Amino acid sequence: MENQYDLKSVKLPYLAGGILKLFTSLVEGPLGGLLTPSLFESAGINWLRKQHFDENPTYQPVHHIGELQAESAAVAEKEFPQKASTLKGFQFPGVHDFAKAYRDGTTTPEEVAQNILNAVRKGNKGDKPLNAFIAIDHDDVLRQARESTLRIKAGKPLSIFDGVPIAIKDEIDMTPYPTTVGTAFLGKTPAKEDATVAARLRSAGALLVGKANMHEIGINVFGLNPVHGTTRNPYNLNHFTGGSSSGSATAVAAGFAPVAIGADGGGSIRIPASFCGLVGLKATHGRISEHGAYPLDWSVAHIGPLAWSATDAALTYAVIAGPDPKDPTSLHQPLPSLKGWDDLNLKGLKIGIYWDWFRHADAEVVAACEAMLKEYEKMGCEIVEIIIPNLEANRVAHSVTILTEMAQATNATYGEHHKEHALDVRINLAMARQLSATDYITAQRIRTRIISHFNTAFQKADVILTPSTGIAAPEIKKGALPNGESDLSTTIEIMRFATAGNMTGLPAISFPVGYTQKGLPIGLQAMGRAWDEVTLLRLALAAEQVMERREPQVYFRIIG
Repeated sequence: MENQYDLKSVKLPYLAGGILKLFTSLVEGPLGGLLTPSLFESAGINWLRKQHFDENPTYQPVHHIGELQAESAAVAEKEFPQKASTLKGFQFPGVHDFAKAYRDGTTTPEEVAQNILNAVRKGNKGDKPLNAFIAIDHDDVLRQARESTLRIKAGKPLSIFDGVPIAIKDEIDMTPYPTTVGTAFLGKTPAKEDATVAARLRSAGALLVGKANMHEIGINVFGLNPVHGTTRNPYNLNHFTGGSSSGSATAVAAGFAPVAIGADGGGSIRIPASFCGLVGLKATHGRISEHGAYPLDWSVAHIGPLAWSATDAALTYAVIAGPDPKDPTSLHQPLPSLKGWDDLNLKGLKIGIYWDWFRHADAEVVAACEAMLKEYEKMGCEIVEIIIPNLEANRVAHSVTILTEMAQATNATYGEHHKEHALDVRINLAMARQLSATDYITAQRIRTRIISHFNTAFQKADVILTPSTGIAAPEIKKGALPNGESDLSTTIEIMRFATAGNMTGLPAISFPVGYTQKGLPIGLQAMGRAWDEVTLLRLALAAEQVMERREPQVYFRIIG
């Protein structure tokens, strides 16, 4: 029985409007205890409580390497990608394109900054605003751009990133902004210092253009935010961007920046990257410092880039990856490197496929992903069939883990402010507060087992491929706005392939491999061995050699 594929699609009630408000009040009220058993039955919690796992719990998926690092480090600049991506189809300007335009004198960071501010204003007009940003400090953006322009004119750029616009998810501290985490009540005062990721990008000269929108406290995967506005997908404004790094994905797909920084506790980088036709990298747990990120879900949390291309994802990874003494978890890693990341000779690379899992997705998604598999075979890759047991246990264990950690993280503000959260957030937090310490420990025992299963699979395969999501970006239903919705059936379809990467701490990447008949992007996910981000970037780069990219319906050209 253990080797049988056990994930299922489910049909749960869709709630919005008055019914959602009523249900939320019931869950939070005296009758909540009566509703909990039914909710836990639907979520698989009751099933989990009947299972038995002998393994010792794993509370942090740290992949130890022996001796700890003692100093800050990043990828050596000599290993940075030296040329721009040449994408098939629509050409999205990337980091190298901005750098070249500045050095050629075609434009300046000051002109680019003003173009971005104008484009963001235009994108927020009308009845379907993009809502990519929670906050932009115009004076700060223009100040950064002015300083960058002077450095470049003097022939003293800080790096290839000098003056290149980058958006930062509002889960990550960046001066002079507060960190709201997508809420109405957190972040009343500006951050005292940059998070390590923001600090490293700032030190490289990046133009940090603002705080990107997000699904509130990162607790869902749509990007629906009644407080700061729901983000919309530049490929089709009637569809979601995906979350929780929704604003980061919208900002890149709409052309405001070639790169944005997101955070991923259950697919929150890879899902919006997939929905918006981007490359999204969740590195190995501990590879990128979490210092300065809001402590929401520490055992499954990752920070990483969303970018137009594999090259830009690799460049950004090169700057932000590496040990940081301010984050002890990050000291367990080997020093990061990009050596061989652009080696397109994939001959002999073994791709692991668990077919039952791979094909448990919408037909258009599966077709596009299988077509890319055939391209990899033409490149010399070998398809290896694998089995990964206990995926249902992993799904439920992830839900228990992330919700319990979020409930604890928000404990100080829950009593006074919980009714200021969006309705779907309130339901999730109310359920999370009914979970027990025993549930959490059981989930960590499952984590130990699922790590073992993946390590066994990696004895046969170099990488494991799945679709990034079970469906393409879902439509924004009329009833969902402005106050939100509860759509657990769709949530499960979206997250099916994502959560294993968070529970195991293994690196994973999403990159575009096709489009639906409606023109919505489709992503392919690759998971790798611990610390092997290079192979994942190689696969994404190889896909760009055959993948024909399309222009989003809403796109702003910031440089010529």
